[in-house]
Amino acid sequence: MRRSEFLRAVETEFQARASSLVNDLGLSALHGRTALEALEDGTPPREIWLALCAEMDIPESRRHGVGRQEPRGR
Repeated sequence: MRRSEFLRAVETEFQARASSLVNDLGLSALHGRTALEALEDGTPPREIWLALCAEMDIPESRRHGVGRQEPRGR
């Protein structure tokens, strides 16, 4: 998962709360760091996404494959 895919996934899943969650929510799995702090520290976006999903009780079915854009037509 790339950073852009992470941000797209957060926006899609959490909509109006996305920015607040990324900037303000300390994630237990990331030792209390916010998603933004973890990104800045070099934590892989996929790890952050899964930590955010776990913290927010997002079902497994909505955790995988999100954030990807549809392939461009040839």
